[in-house]
Amino acid sequence: MKKVFFSMLLLAALFVTGTSAKAQSSPVRIGVFDIDMMVRAMPGAPHVDTLVALYERDSLQAEYQFYYREFQRLDSTFKGDSAAGKPKSVLDLVAQQRQQVGMNIAYWQQIAQQKSEQKRAVLSQSMYEQVVNAYKKVLDARKYTLVLKPGAYEVGLSTIENVFQYVAKELKIKLPDELGGDLQDEKPATGGSTGAGAAKPATGAKPK
Repeated sequence: MKKVFFSMLLLAALFVTGTSAKAQSSPVRIGVFDIDMMVRAMPGAPHVDTLVALYERDSLQAEYQFYYREFQRLDSTFKGDSAAGKPKSVLDLVAQQRQQVGMNIAYWQQIAQQKSEQKRAVLSQSMYEQVVNAYKKVLDARKYTLVLKPGAYEVGLSTIENVFQYVAKELKIKLPDELGGDLQDEKPATGGSTGAGAAKPATGAKPK
């Protein structure tokens, strides 16, 4: 029994030693990044903002006005048909149509927001693909153990690397100061980086 217990202790010691050695050979590296924020920092983002604003002003406003006028027309039709004593089946059909249009008006803010987000997603698709491809290259090169979003860590942790800077360098674009600015030349990192790559964007900061 003692021999079995001693063997188990020996195996446990070997496992802990092996795990510790592996951890030392592969130091923990933590980064901070957000794909959506990086896309908004792309040079093409202002153009997308302009197109979305035009879509909201022209298409969505026109769609809302259509629903508003249609509701008024159906309401007048329902009142006129009621006064004329038309069959219940006719009144029910008009009332149902009026209710459907009324629901679109009542929830128009949510509907318009969803349509606007869908439009932005379509217009930004190529930029998302560029950012994701660059991000994958950075992950492969720098071997991060964990990547957090801005605001998901305590301010002042100098060992957290600013992944925005590496992705921007990969994309060959200028990074806004809100996300840390351009990456400066750095010495090869050993363990947690404390050089230029450790600079972090402000918590919750978003590019203009």
